[in-house]
Amino acid sequence: MTTITTIADHDLSEWSRLWAGYLAFYGSDIASDVTADTFARLVADDDLHGAIARDDDGRAVGLVHWLTHPATWSRSEYCYLEDLFVDPAARGAGIGRMLIAHVRSWAAEQGCAKVYWLTQESNHAARGLYDRVATHTGFTHYQITL
Repeated sequence: MTTITTIADHDLSEWSRLWAGYLAFYGSDIASDVTADTFARLVADDDLHGAIARDDDGRAVGLVHWLTHPATWSRSEYCYLEDLFVDPAARGAGIGRMLIAHVRSWAAEQGCAKVYWLTQESNHAARGLYDRVATHTGFTHYQITL
C-alpha cells in the first residue's frame, strides 16, 4: 500500500533523487544552494509544505510541494500546489492522484478556499489526470523573470 508522509530530514537522499527527476522532466537546472534551501524549508514545514509517497517496499516514488497565500477574491487563503512528480517507473498506479488528494485534504483542514496548480500544455499524461480530479479554468500563465 502506498503511504504518504510529511517530508522529514531522513528523506533527503530519496527526495533529492525525485527532485532531480522532476527538474530533468521540465528541463530545468536549479542551483544547489536553492535546492538545499528548498529542502530545509520543506522540513521546517512553515511556509513551504511537502509530502513524499512510498510504495509497499518503502521506496520513495513521488513528491508534492505546496504553499498557501492570501487572495483578493476570498477571505480564505488559496493553496498553490507547486510541484508534483511521480517516478516514471511508478506511474499509472494512482500515486499522482493520491498526492493531489493529500494536498486537497490538508488545504481543507486549513480552511483554504481552493487548491490550484499549473502544468505545461504539452504535459498530456498529467493533464489526463488533472482533468479527472480538477476543473480546467482556461487561464493561460504569463510571467516576468526578475
